[in-house]
This record gives sequence, C-alpha cells and structure tokens, in this order.
Amino acid sequence: MSDSQPDFVGEHDIDQTTLDIIESTLSNTRYEMDRVVETTAISPVIREQSDQFPLIADAKGRMVMGQFGSAIDTILENSAFEREDLEDGDVIATNDPYMCAGAVSHTPDMLLLRPIFYEDDLIGFSSQWGNLMDVGGKTPGSMPVQAGTIFEEGMRLPPVKLYKQGEFDSELLQTFAHNTRLPNHAEADIKALAAGTKAAETRVHELCDRFGKETYVEACDAILDRTRDGMIDLIHEFIPEGERYTFADYVDDDGMGNGPIKLHLEIYREGETVYLDWTGTDEQVPGTVNFLLNEQMFKMFTGVFLIMAFDPLLTFNDGYYDLFDVTLPEGSVVQPEFPAALGNRLPMMARQFDVLQATFSKLIDDFSVAGSYGTSPNLVYAGTDSEGNDFQMLEILYGGIPARPGGDGLDGHSWWPLFRTVPAEYQEAYYPLTIDEYSTRTDTGGAGEFRGGHGITKVYTFEEDGAITFQDDRAHTYPWGVDGGQHGQTSEKKLIRTDGTEEELPSKVENVAVQAGDKLVFSTAGGGGLGDPVERDPDVVATEVERGLISEVTAREEYGVVLDDDGAVETTATEERRNEIRSNRDEPDAFDYGPLPDNETLEAQIANERREFANRDN
Repeated sequence: MSDSQPDFVGEHDIDQTTLDIIESTLSNTRYEMDRVVETTAISPVIREQSDQFPLIADAKGRMVMGQFGSAIDTILENSAFEREDLEDGDVIATNDPYMCAGAVSHTPDMLLLRPIFYEDDLIGFSSQWGNLMDVGGKTPGSMPVQAGTIFEEGMRLPPVKLYKQGEFDSELLQTFAHNTRLPNHAEADIKALAAGTKAAETRVHELCDRFGKETYVEACDAILDRTRDGMIDLIHEFIPEGERYTFADYVDDDGMGNGPIKLHLEIYREGETVYLDWTGTDEQVPGTVNFLLNEQMFKMFTGVFLIMAFDPLLTFNDGYYDLFDVTLPEGSVVQPEFPAALGNRLPMMARQFDVLQATFSKLIDDFSVAGSYGTSPNLVYAGTDSEGNDFQMLEILYGGIPARPGGDGLDGHSWWPLFRTVPAEYQEAYYPLTIDEYSTRTDTGGAGEFRGGHGITKVYTFEEDGAITFQDDRAHTYPWGVDGGQHGQTSEKKLIRTDGTEEELPSKVENVAVQAGDKLVFSTAGGGGLGDPVERDPDVVATEVERGLISEVTAREEYGVVLDDDGAVETTATEERRNEIRSNRDEPDAFDYGPLPDNETLEAQIANERREFANRDN
C-alpha cells in the first residue's frame, strides 16, 4: 500500500480519484437516463430520434451533468407549493415554456423534475424532458404555423406534482392525455420520462451509499468549480479583452408572411466576464417562430461552443454561468412576451447557434465556422385511413452542418449531435406511406477547402388521404461560407399530385390536404464552406464526384479540378484551371451570404409567397 496522502482538489475536501469516479458515474448516468426513456417510450420522435434531454442537478438547482439546462428555481417559483414542500418520491411535471423561463421552449416538450433525497435531506434533482407527439391545439403535432398565441398550441400544464411521495396521480395524467390526439402515446412517454429521472435517483443513492452523502455533495461542488476554472482558462486564451464583435443573420419568415427576421449579437470581454448582448434583434413576430431563450441555456450553449472547440474533456454544467452576462431584450424574438406563439421556434433556436459561432469566428484568430441549414425541420402527416383508424406521424429531418476548421461539415445531420433519423422501415410499418428516396442533395454544401455538409432529399408517397404540416427555413436566405468558402444552397418543398401536376410549397405550411398517391419532395438546405475551394485536395474532389456528392461541373468550376473520362484527376489541367480561377477572381469577402436581394425586396418576396400560397385554392 502507498503511504502517500490523497491528492485533494483545490479547496474541496475530496481526493482526485473519488471525484473522478463520481463525475464519471454521473456522466454515464446521463446516458443511462436517455436509454431508459428510449426503451420505454413508444413515440418515434423519442424512441427512434432521441428527442429527449437529461439533467442531474445539485440541491441548489445547478446542473452538474446534463445536456440542455433547466430553470429549476423558476419551475419551483411558478408551482403552487414551496421548495420546503418537496418530499421524497415527488415528481413535478410541466410543459409551459413561460413557467420554466424557456427551459422547454414549446408545448410539446414535457419536463419531469424529481427532487432527490438521501437520509431525509434534499441533495439534488434529476430531470428529463422529451418531445411528445401531440398535446392538442389546432393542428396535429401541436406545432401550427398559423397561430397567433400559445393558446392555439395545445394543453399547457403548470408545474404540478404528477407523483406525490411516490403516489402516481393517474387522474391528472388522464386529464392531460385526454386533451391530446394520441393519449396512449402521451401517457406512455410521460411515464418513460419519469422513469428516466428515477434511474438518476438510483445512481445518486448508490454514490451516497458508497462514498457518503457529504462526499457526494462536495463532489458536485468540485465538478462545478473544475468546469469553471477550465472555462476561465478558455476565456483568457481565446477571447480578447476590450474589442467588441458583432454579427447578424436572418430567419426567413414566421410562416405568416413576416420576414426576414434579424438576430443580432455582440460579444466582448471585461476581465473574466464575457458579455453577450442580443440588442438589435427584431421584435417578436405574430407567427410561431418566436424563441423564449432561457438565459442559463444560452450560457450553456456559449460554454459548450468553447468547450467542444478547445477543451472537449471539460464537463459542461452550470459552474461557469457567472462568467457570462447575457442581455435578452424583452419583447424580442429571443425573449417574447406572453402569450406569443412558440411552436416553431426551431429556426430561431438553430440560427442563434449560427450567429453565436459566427461572432466567435470574428474574435478568435484562425477559428472560423460557416453557416448551417439553420433549423430543425419537422413534418406531420395525419388523417383517418380507409378502415377508420386515425394516424399521425411526426418526424424531425436534418440538413447540412457547416464546415469547421480542419474538417468538412456533415451531410444530412442534426445540429444536435445525439439525434437520429427514423428508419424508413419503421415509418412504412407503422404509417400509411412509402419512403421512395432518402438521399444526399448533390452540390448543396458550400464549396471550400473544407466543404459544407449537404442537405437531404426525402420523398414520401402518401397512401391515405390526410393533411401535412411542416416547418423548415433557409428557403430565402443562404447558409454563409467563410474565409473564402462559398455559401450552401437553400431548401425546397414540392408536392407531386397523382395527376402529375407539381406545386411548389413555402418552407412553412399548415394542414395542406393530400390524397392517396400524392408525393412530397422534402429537400433541406446545405451548410456553408470554409476556406479557398481551389486548396481542396483534388483526389478528395474526384472521390466525391464518383460518389455523387458533387457534380463534375462543380468540381471544375468551383474547385478547379479537371477529371478524365475515367474520373481520375488530370493533374496538369487541374493546375491550369486553378491558376485561371485565382487570376480571374476578386478578393473574397470574409463571409459569403449568397445572392441575396436587399431586405426590402426580400420582405416583399416573402409576403408575396405567403399571399400566393393562401390564394392557391381560390
């Protein structure tokens, strides 16, 4: 045995080995919570696509381990009971974004919060939220496009106890589920979320049994402080003090003819504090794309960017939140006032990631990231089949991830890395449709030394009469390229009727009637490229031509790569073509926004598109 003393961590009365064991156990527990939910829920958006997020917090409500952050204090403040009224076995449920400060950001997201007690003391919380298939409202899926208030977006549950001292309130859940179109799905999925929080409680109890309650509580503090110390180092190394950096980008529209909608961010540092100011962002809009941005969640997003880019071994948690100061203008699209509609907030949510990383691209030397497909598209197909059975499908789709330093963007990927695609076999087995195509869209990722990710095309043939509602974006604005990289391509939607006629659709539509045999061609946007395209490895370009990712024309015109009849690189001709491109072009701008008209013209185009769509059946 060694006679050496334990290596205690900072000012904490805990040794390094114990801390690492507890931190690793909590990290594994986060994934176990997800697995419990995925294997007990029945809705494909959770079971297949993993649209659920776990959290383990300390007794103060600070996230120690998790994915998304949770405003526990706000939830408790808006409940009908006091923090002191919490008891072992309680589980709180809510899906009201306004009563949890945007910790869940639209009504289909149901959050379960469990206080964790040990030896009668509150030592923390576990929570899990997931996207339910339906919570009522004016459209199947509860994400209408033509909604002016949150009252049209389904049943809202304030923070209430679904379990009281372990006793399940079946009447409460039945009342909620009764107001949804899929009550069995709602009941099963909510119970699955509760099971996820129970898994965390079990693991925390085991840690307390093994190391003692006081050691576990001390470990939570040490994990938070360790992340904070690491974040201070990142701030000092990568964020210069004194200068101010700004960036602006636009969400296309709100689905009701209003747009483009500006997001504007300014970042600067004073001492150890980084200021992030959304002043200059547009006011909230009548439609459903408003995003109630949770302040803590945005601090987490900011820290995650720095951690994943520069120190991925750091745990992201609430420990560093005091290092960021956030300004969210009241009444803006990132801090809308009740009762603004929120159902399709995903274009705004995803675009704030784009704006955040673009602003960091300006302030961090030699670290640039391009623009993405800029939302999380979703499709709902619902109706009653020929045998009288109701059906309702909800699917999240993906697009092009931007190029980043040292690597291409991913093709057809979620901007949230743990999401997955619903298998076509699953959809065809459970819903009356056929998936005719699921493919990468050639040439949609922006050219660059590092190519932007491509969008996807998914083609559905509907086998029963019904209606579709979907939300996408980047149909009018382009995912920008950076540092000589080129912009990605926009999204497109098309209905092909059984008689062969084709209808171009806007990126956001509600309850469009479809008949058996109609096809929907759903094409998402690509991501922007990074760096000079003529610096890209010619052999990589040739391989991507062979695979159908880029065309031979793009290889020659944008990348300067000339191929022979067998698809091999013609070295001399390629060098000549690249020299020709270099000599005939102007110095590129830092950002390539694509061939956008001025805002006034774009605003008129968006309003006209909505009018034409509304009048198409008149």
